[in-house]
Amino acid sequence: MAISFGNIPSNLRTPLFFAEFDNSRANSATAVQRTLILGQMTADQPAMVNVPVIASSASTVAGVFGSGSMLHNLMAAYLANDRAGEIYLLPLADGEAMVAATGAITVTSGASETGVISLYIGGLRVQVSVAATDTPAAIAGALETAINAATALPVTASAALAVVTLTAKNKGLHGNGIDVRLNYQGSAGGEVTPAGLVLTLTALSKGAGSPDISVALANLGDLTFDFIVNPYTDTTSLDALKGLLADSTGRWSYAEQLYGHALGALAGTYGQLTAVGEARNNQHETLLGIYDSPTPAYIWSAAVYGAIAGSLRNDPGRPLQTLAVNGVLAPPLTSRFTLTERNNLLYSGISTVTVADDGTVQIENIITTYQTNKYGDADDSYLQVETLFLLMYVTRYIRTQITSKFARMKLAADGTRFAAGAAVVTPNTIRAELIAQYTTLERNGYVQDSAAFADGLLVELNAANPNRIDVLWDGTLINQLRVFALLNQFRLQGA
Repeated sequence: MAISFGNIPSNLRTPLFFAEFDNSRANSATAVQRTLILGQMTADQPAMVNVPVIASSASTVAGVFGSGSMLHNLMAAYLANDRAGEIYLLPLADGEAMVAATGAITVTSGASETGVISLYIGGLRVQVSVAATDTPAAIAGALETAINAATALPVTASAALAVVTLTAKNKGLHGNGIDVRLNYQGSAGGEVTPAGLVLTLTALSKGAGSPDISVALANLGDLTFDFIVNPYTDTTSLDALKGLLADSTGRWSYAEQLYGHALGALAGTYGQLTAVGEARNNQHETLLGIYDSPTPAYIWSAAVYGAIAGSLRNDPGRPLQTLAVNGVLAPPLTSRFTLTERNNLLYSGISTVTVADDGTVQIENIITTYQTNKYGDADDSYLQVETLFLLMYVTRYIRTQITSKFARMKLAADGTRFAAGAAVVTPNTIRAELIAQYTTLERNGYVQDSAAFADGLLVELNAANPNRIDVLWDGTLINQLRVFALLNQFRLQGA
């Protein structure tokens, strides 16, 4: 029998018509590209700690894991940019040894006129009306009430006399990055401190520690998570994620083939960011650098990943530059990195953003922290994050096609004569299939130069195992237009 049926037996004598179905040539599905957001919760939900859970709205997260918790605010920032993704949360509890950051607002003197206090905490605005008759203690009490009423804020407030003490809702080092400032929009935006009123702001500090994320990461199982939002940029947490995604034994290994990429954000000066970036070297992580933004760095991690996730899902080869980032406040003009500083940061493993004239934050270049090979020599092979997502897409595409079309095939050497339709493949059969796949990928804009690929493709029977095919796939990924250099050799009059 030439045609290899899967279910219809060969010894049928009963008439007449029998049919079976084979979907091996019909599969056009792509992998589900999920988002995973790590973060701490405030509500007591012991059954959910360290276990991934699907979520769809910030309000639900607030109700389950605590309004104003890190997890709640991360979810809100992500959804401000990406509402089409499948999102999972990885809830973490505050560690016993961790310490909550604290700060203060001291009302030094009352106002001499009626006005409005425009206070920003963690990039979120709280406004309080004051009158000339209000005492400093009364103003402090009003601030306490307004802050605690804004439940999405990452802090709680407690007033005593004329001092409002702020305490981060979640313990940890991240709390030191919860910014407190007045009048971010300035007078042009209608934010002016009432005359006579003096408020002394003490930045949040003394927050310490971060959760041990290793147990939570071990509970991810075999679910794929392409976009991992990481609010923790301490070395221990970064190394835990590095191990999770490692090429040798992690999610990028031949055994797991789950893939994924982690993104976090750091707040610091140009020098501080450079030092951190140059100390990392991992193609599966991205660190974004910001300075003097009212929005905490951990919120930036969710907002930026949300801003780029949709583009990476639609077309992993398309450059991410100019994508708008919602839900974060840009640094003041005087605090923004110059072009020279941003270019140097991109040589130190730190990704960058720019700010448009209207204050919109835009992606400039998202890179990995991979900078050197195993000998310490400069290596830009994994520089761009698009490269990693292209590798995920292309590898999954090849795997889907191979597992669909060749799931139960017999293997023969090239030159073997067998009837058409038989469940037999040879190295040349597989080679032709790979070339056809590559042509499709090229037509869709993921790879380039089919002719060179066909010349270099090697498909052969394994010398030691007659049931194994070995393939050298030498495709060329598509690139991105990043630099347009023009020499304007103008003239003032004709030749």
